[in-house]
Amino acid sequence: MKNIFLILILSLGISVQLYAQNGPPEPPMGKRWVMNPDFSDEFNGTQLDATKWFDYHPKWKGREPGIFLPSQVSVKDGFLQIKGEKLKKDTIVKAYGRELVFNIAGGAVVSKASAFLGYYECRMKAAATTMSSTFWFSTDKSYEGSEGCDKYGLEWDIQECIGRTGDFKGNFFANGMNSNGHFWYTDCEKTKHNLIASSVKFTNTALASADFHTYGGWWKDEKSASYYYDNRAPKHLKFYDKIADKPFDQPMRMRLVSETYPFPWIELPTDEELADSTKNTVYYDWVRGYKLVEVNDEKVNQEYETNLKVYNESVYFPALETQLVGSENKAVKIPLSYKANQNRKIEIMVYETTDRTKIKWGRKVVTKIIEVLPGYGNMEVAIDLSKNYSKSINYRVQIKMFSTSWDKKSKESLDESSMFFFIK
Repeated sequence: MKNIFLILILSLGISVQLYAQNGPPEPPMGKRWVMNPDFSDEFNGTQLDATKWFDYHPKWKGREPGIFLPSQVSVKDGFLQIKGEKLKKDTIVKAYGRELVFNIAGGAVVSKASAFLGYYECRMKAAATTMSSTFWFSTDKSYEGSEGCDKYGLEWDIQECIGRTGDFKGNFFANGMNSNGHFWYTDCEKTKHNLIASSVKFTNTALASADFHTYGGWWKDEKSASYYYDNRAPKHLKFYDKIADKPFDQPMRMRLVSETYPFPWIELPTDEELADSTKNTVYYDWVRGYKLVEVNDEKVNQEYETNLKVYNESVYFPALETQLVGSENKAVKIPLSYKANQNRKIEIMVYETTDRTKIKWGRKVVTKIIEVLPGYGNMEVAIDLSKNYSKSINYRVQIKMFSTSWDKKSKESLDESSMFFFIK
């Protein structure tokens, strides 16, 4: 029977939704991902968008001996670029109650808005040095803890890496994706603690500087996050929660940073590689942020994403075959997901299945047309089967996506999919 079912699938052109990351992950039922322009930029201009970004770190000068300088940040050739360089002479900065000595220039780009929950991703090519290439979020200040005399801050690392290997303990940062969550805690005795969740690692045999990769993170709630590396299946993280039950409960700024790491955990970059323009720059092709809204929410301003056309438009079911629960009024709720760059129409057609082994589908019993909004939506559509309701019938449902100007005379769809179901 499985072989017969496979033949039916192939003959109908039914698509199987395998895992492939294209934008955000599948949203929860009844929700829709829409782009958040405050954390999205294609970097196609000639200068950094000052309405969205600082070209420096507002709260941090940099980790010695690397200082953050706006001069190292540029937008050109379709990329945000942060260049590492050796300074001609030491730069001394008085900050944090002491003198800091810097001799390497790095850079930081920080969002002007703060984010709370959502999905965020970037396409980045690391610099081929031991300076960092990063994509992360953190709070700007400390917040009062549950004891009243304690404080905490938050850091959510989607990607931290370097671009070459060497003889040092942090060598593993040179490949793949390295993700974490820090609960920076100061107790009532003023002792500081870096309380780290179990880290997430995606490995890769190639260096992070060898090519562009897509790094994504879904800040799901105050307790957990999921991570996405290129087209691989996600990995998951639970934030450290021994101090607070919902530790990541504050908004954070997005940060794109190239810094020096603590020596000797990772060695400092050499003068030669910092002088090499083929090695000393991290490239960000784009960054994109998404937020969840109700699937039918029409009040969201989506001008940014409809102009961008980020999705390969599609409509699909969660399975090839399923059971659906019938209601008292003999209706079923059919689950479907879609990705759309514009307002679209979806035609839903339900057929009785008479003899699946001979690929005879019987007759069409219901047709319904709905309109959907731009974004990535996951929804249930109520279908009235009162005239053809039976727990002994196998049904097939077919969905097709069209532009809003479509009429029934047009047969060409943007995408389509089918699913079998029966009522339990």
